[in-house]
Amino acid sequence: MDKSLSRRHFLRGNFLNALKDEQAKQQGLQVVRPPWIELAKFEQHCTACSRCITACETQILIKGAGGYPEVDFSQGKQECTFCQACVKACEVPNLFRSTDEEPWLHKVEVQPNCLAHNQVECRACQDSCESRAIRFQRAVGRVPTPSVDLESCNGCGACLNVCPSQSINLLYL
Repeated sequence: MDKSLSRRHFLRGNFLNALKDEQAKQQGLQVVRPPWIELAKFEQHCTACSRCITACETQILIKGAGGYPEVDFSQGKQECTFCQACVKACEVPNLFRSTDEEPWLHKVEVQPNCLAHNQVECRACQDSCESRAIRFQRAVGRVPTPSVDLESCNGCGACLNVCPSQSINLLYL
């Protein structure tokens, strides 16, 4: 991949984006922990035993800083199926919230560099979204553009890596 930038892009600070790895481009600099994790308890009680990483059926859990589990949507099957294997494998009691609650506090957002926003027909994100949170709005004389229903988005990550222009990022609420 060519990481050279024009002088204009460099002076506007776009060189910072070129330095980010793929995970940071999609997920930002915040670490995504396994679904349903009680963050306050996680930081105090997680033993970094890797049982949840081994149990993850889609292989999106990796060893992060300090050996603690974190989600990397560019790994494995690149999405969470909410199989609850990580919850069941954990040896620490009450480290996870109820699986009846929302799994994460993040959703997705579509960036302006989306192909559809630039008049190129593409619906890869909609096709991969099982919860139907991404829909395309028709408009006369324009290519349909995506909109995200934040209530329906479960943050599974399925849309992140199918986007040919990498224009979908995680939005932390």
